[in-house]
Amino acid sequence: MMNICIVAGARPNFIKVAPIIHAVKRARQQGTDVNFQLVYAGVESDPTLEESLFSDLQIDRPDVFLGVDSKSLNEITGRVMGEFERYLDQHPTDVVIVVDDLASTMAAAIVTKKQGIRLAHLVAGTRSFDIKMPKEINRLVIDGLSDLLFTAGDGASNIATREGANLSQIYKVGNILMDTLRANRNRWQRPAVADELGLQPGKYIVFTLNRKALIADRDNLAAMIDSMVRAAGNTPIVAPLRGPAREALESWRQERMAKAADNSPALSPQSLAPLSYLEFGWLTSHAMGIVTDSGNVAEEATFNSVPCITLNSYTEHIETVRVGSNVLVGEDPQQLAEAVADMVGGKWKKSTIPDRWDGRTADRIVQILLSFNPSA
Repeated sequence: MMNICIVAGARPNFIKVAPIIHAVKRARQQGTDVNFQLVYAGVESDPTLEESLFSDLQIDRPDVFLGVDSKSLNEITGRVMGEFERYLDQHPTDVVIVVDDLASTMAAAIVTKKQGIRLAHLVAGTRSFDIKMPKEINRLVIDGLSDLLFTAGDGASNIATREGANLSQIYKVGNILMDTLRANRNRWQRPAVADELGLQPGKYIVFTLNRKALIADRDNLAAMIDSMVRAAGNTPIVAPLRGPAREALESWRQERMAKAADNSPALSPQSLAPLSYLEFGWLTSHAMGIVTDSGNVAEEATFNSVPCITLNSYTEHIETVRVGSNVLVGEDPQQLAEAVADMVGGKWKKSTIPDRWDGRTADRIVQILLSFNPSA
C-alpha cells in the first residue's frame, strides 16, 4: 500500500489538487494499492471553503484540518509545523505533496523532510526573482527541500536546474490548473447575477483583486480603477471579490458616488458577491477581457483565449505573456488605461495554448509517484 498525503494551505490549492485526487482514485479503481488523505492547514469553519467548492470540484472535504488560523506568517509557519508533525506521527505516509508557495506549504515541507519522508512540490520552479516577497522565500525553501519537483514547463524546469536540483528530481508534468479547467468547462454555470445585470457574452470586463500590497496603496489603487473605468467607456466591469479587496472597491465606490452629480448606484465596477468555482469559470470564460493581479486567473484567461491584463510588472507564469493572452501593466494607471482601451477596441494579440496544457498533468504525477513504490 502506498500512502499519499496531499496538503492544501488555502482555497486556491484545492483547485490544483482536485485532479490529483481524481487520478489517485482512477488508479485505485484499476487495482493499484494506493491510498491518500487530504489535509488542510486551516480551520474547518473557514468561510472560504463553502460546500459548493467541493461539489463543483467533485471532491470530498479534507480528511484532516490542522486548525491553524492566523494572519501572522511566522505564527502560521510555527503552528503548522507542530500540527503537521503530530499528523505524520499518527499516519503512515510514503510521500507528501505540497502545492504552491504559502507559509503553510513551507512549514509542511520542512516537517516532511525532518521526518525523512519523500516530498513532492507541485508547481515547482516558479519564481518572481523578488527576494523581498515572502512567497519567493517560501518557493526557494520548498524547492530546495523537495525530492520531486513537478514543473509546469521548460521555464520552471530550467530555473530548478540553475538552482542546483538534479535532473533526476525534475519532472515537466504540465500545468495542473488546466486539468481542472478541461474537466469542468462543460459544467460552467451562468450565475444569476449575470441575468440581473444583463451581462452579454463578450461584452463585459471581469476585474479581480487579491494582492495585499496593491490593495494597501489605496491612492494608487483608486487611480488605477479610475483609469480602467474611463478607458472601458460603456463596457460594464464586474468584480467578484472577497475580504479586503471587496472592502477596498466599496470604499472607492462610496468616494466616487459622493462626488457624482446623480449619485448613481450603478457606478462601475459593479461589486459582486463571491461566486462558486463553476460560476466564476463561466463569468471569466465569456468575458470580453479580464483585469487581474492573479497568476491563476491569467492562466485561465490564456486557456480560454480571453484578453487579460495583469496588474503587476512581472508574472511567475511567463508563458501566459510569451504565447498567451496576458499583458503586464505594473501598477501604472496610464499603462492600464492604454491596455483597457486596446481590449475594448478589439486590438489584442493572438494567443496559443502553451505546451502540456493538455489536461493529463495529474495522471503523469500519480504515475511518477507510483514508480517509487513498486508494491503499489
